[in-house]
Amino acid sequence: MLLFGFLIFIHELGHFLFAKLSNVKVLKFSLGFGPKIVGRKIGETEYMLSAVPLGGYVKMLGEEVEDEVEQSDMARSFKNQPIHKRAAIILFGPLFNIFTAVVIFFFVFLLGVPTLLPVVGDVMKDTPAESAGLQKGDRIVQIDDAQISQWSEMTEVIHKSPDKLLNFKIKRAEELIDFKVTPQSKKTKDIFGEEKTVGLIGIKPLGDTIVYKESLAGSVKQAFLKTWEISVLTVVGMVKLIQRIVPADNIGGPILIFQLAEKQANAGFLSYFTFAAVISINLGVLNLLPIPVLDGGHLVFLGIEALRKKPLSEKIIIISQKVGIALLVMLMAFAMYNDIFRIITGKPLP
Repeated sequence: MLLFGFLIFIHELGHFLFAKLSNVKVLKFSLGFGPKIVGRKIGETEYMLSAVPLGGYVKMLGEEVEDEVEQSDMARSFKNQPIHKRAAIILFGPLFNIFTAVVIFFFVFLLGVPTLLPVVGDVMKDTPAESAGLQKGDRIVQIDDAQISQWSEMTEVIHKSPDKLLNFKIKRAEELIDFKVTPQSKKTKDIFGEEKTVGLIGIKPLGDTIVYKESLAGSVKQAFLKTWEISVLTVVGMVKLIQRIVPADNIGGPILIFQLAEKQANAGFLSYFTFAAVISINLGVLNLLPIPVLDGGHLVFLGIEALRKKPLSEKIIIISQKVGIALLVMLMAFAMYNDIFRIITGKPLP
């Protein structure tokens, strides 16, 4: 829960800081929803810890359509700001989550990532690898023109080459040996459960690893690339969920997050912080969904306002927000049901 609370704090901090920079009056900054547990007013803003630790909010002057604003505060009211400024305040919440992931990944790559070496472990019977003569302990150093230093680089080339003759260069003891291997075409499932055809040669890794550290510039580059990769996967996963390709019982709530966080913490600090980065990206991307009451819904309203040259009616906004709240409550209830059902049935964690 501390992890989830911290990431929500980061999200709300994005809204808060840009509102302050934009000279918008911030009335409340709360970590959590519901009744206030503790609070302290500093300047014009009340900082609070609320009872339900599954969210948070920043309350700005004139943020709600029904808010009344005194004439003296009009210039600092959220609803009287230009559209681009309001959009930036809204957008900075999700962007802070995504940038947090970039920072985490930067330090992960800088400290070093355990990387599986392309050294052959088991060679399975009646496979292309056995037919070609590969043996346990062989290190694959090149496939065609591609230099291989990691197991993942090797599997990427093999998976993309079903039924295609490949030239392998193997280091066995101190000797370099050339082999010709044709990966078998096999049906398998990707991370979303969709069937695809890949090439396989029938080997398993020996398990040797090396800690690979990036340079300062390399860490920056890899951090942005990894954040982009996971952001795209998050969006694709949501689309697959809507298409019912990904089962709905994969949706999890705070209990699942807590269980996964504990699991990753036990695996080491690098695993834990990588998991934190993934959750932060998910939080940022999910908040950009075009659902009223989420940041994405507010951005949709602003887009419509920009096109119409005037805001939507208060009635439409209030009704749509009620619908959005109902959808979120149902989604949270379904996620909690999945969490509890997973505990009762002993279903393994994803």
